[in-house]
Amino acid sequence: MENDAMAALASWAPILFMILIFYFLLYRPQQRAKKARDEMMSSLKVGTKIITAGGIYGTITELSDEVLTVQIADDVNIKITRGAVGTIAPEKKVVDDDDDDL
Repeated sequence: MENDAMAALASWAPILFMILIFYFLLYRPQQRAKKARDEMMSSLKVGTKIITAGGIYGTITELSDEVLTVQIADDVNIKITRGAVGTIAPEKKVVDDDDDDL
């Protein structure tokens, strides 16, 4: 009887192993990425510099629940949905032009 239980467990072991692999390689990272995106979307406010999914750089001038107004140039505003926001634009680093130590 114990041999039958061990044989049944041994036949299910590869399937259980595959489920664990799928969880740690696919499901868990996807959930982390979704959580990071949700946090980024909730942190949007007026004045935030963004990059849309289409690659347009702009600054948020107005926002509501689903629609953002983004200024992409002087006197040029576009309205986009929140889902069209790709990422928050990275801050520009100030480069020191004093290269005297070359």
